[in-house]
Amino acid sequence: MTILWDADPTAVERYRLALGGDIQLLESPAMVGRALQENRSLDLVVIGPDVPLDLACDLAESVRLDRPELGVVLIRHRLEVTSLSQALRSGVREVVAADDMTTLADSVRRSRELTARMAGHVGAGGGPEGKIVTVFSAKGGVGKTTFATNLGAHMAMTNLRVLLVDLDLAFGDVGISLQLLPKTTMMDVVAMSGHLDEQGLRSLITRHHISGLDTICAPTEPSDADRIPGHSITEVLRVARRFYDVILVDTPPAFTEQVLAAFDVSDLMVLIATLDIPAVKNLRLTMETLDLLGTPAERRLVVLNRSDSKVGLRAEDVVAAIKQEITSTVPSSADVPASVNRGVPIVIEEPRHPVTVALRHLADDYIRPLVEHDHSNDDDGRRRGLGLLRGRR
Repeated sequence: MTILWDADPTAVERYRLALGGDIQLLESPAMVGRALQENRSLDLVVIGPDVPLDLACDLAESVRLDRPELGVVLIRHRLEVTSLSQALRSGVREVVAADDMTTLADSVRRSRELTARMAGHVGAGGGPEGKIVTVFSAKGGVGKTTFATNLGAHMAMTNLRVLLVDLDLAFGDVGISLQLLPKTTMMDVVAMSGHLDEQGLRSLITRHHISGLDTICAPTEPSDADRIPGHSITEVLRVARRFYDVILVDTPPAFTEQVLAAFDVSDLMVLIATLDIPAVKNLRLTMETLDLLGTPAERRLVVLNRSDSKVGLRAEDVVAAIKQEITSTVPSSADVPASVNRGVPIVIEEPRHPVTVALRHLADDYIRPLVEHDHSNDDDGRRRGLGLLRGRR
C-alpha cells in the first residue's frame, strides 16, 4: 500500500497510473505518522511537490532507523542540487520531477523491489514467499476464469499449495465454475482489514476437494464490489504468499482499484487475447498501461486462446499489433465449456486433451519455475511452513 502525502484532493487521480491502485491520501505529517504506526504493512510513502522540503526530510529521517525497509519517494516541481542532496542525506530513496510520470513509476517500482529484498522474502516456514500470478484481459469472454481454474487445479494436483482468488468482485465465476458453495467470500475480509492473520485467511477459504485447490470466492451480491478497498486485496495477497507456493488471481475485464492493487504485488501477469479485433486492441492498450505503471515486460506472458479459430485473423497479426511475441497458444474446443458446465476442470476430466496439454505446458514451463527457483535452497523449510495451513484445516 502507498501513502501519498499531499494536500491537493486531486493528487490521487493525477498520480494513480504511476503509483498503482492502492493509495491512501493524507494531508499532514501527523496523519502520515499515525498511519505508519498503525499499519506496519505500509511499504511506500510518496511526498507531493508542495510539501515543504524540511518536513519531508524530517519524515524520512524519523523512519530511517525504525523502518529501514519503508521507501520514501519525493516529488518536486523543480530538481535542484541542494534539495536533492538534503533529501538523499535524510533517507529519501529518490527525488522525481512532478511532470515525469514514467520516472515516478520506475522509482516506485525500484523502491518496492528494494523493500522486498530488505524484507528478505521470508515466508511462514522460514522459506521463500509464494508467487502471485494475475490472469487478466481488458475484454470479457476470452477465458480468464477457465484459465485460472484449470491452472490452479493442475498445479494443486502436483504437490504445490495453490490459492485462487476471484477478484471479479461483482460477477466472479470461480465458485460456480468449480461448483463450490462458499460460506465466506472476499467481502468478509473487510472486517479484518489491517489485522488479517493466518486464522483470518483460513476463514476465507473454500476448498475444491477434487484437486486440493484453495479458493477465495467473489461476493454473492454485485453491490458489495465497491465496498472492498484495494488495500484489503493487497493485505490478502501478502498474507497468502506466506502460506502458499502460488496465488492465482482471476480478474474482471477492467483496471479497477482492486486489479491495480493485485498488479502492484504480482510476480507474473498472464495476459489473454483471442483472435478478434477488440481483444487485440484491448491487449495492446493493456500493455501500454502496464508500461505506464512501470511493470517490467519480462513479467508478462501473452497467451492466445482459441488460437486455431478461423475468423480471418492469425497469430502473426496479433504479434504485429502488440509488438511482442506470443508466449503460448491454446486451441479452441467445445469440450471446454462442457467441462465448465459439469463443474470439473478439463485438466482433471481429460488429461490428454489438447487444451489440457497447452494449459499444463503454460503452468509447468512458466509458473512452476518461479516457485522452484526459490525453493531450490529451502524446500524443506518451505514445506514445513505450508503445513501450518494444511495441518490445521
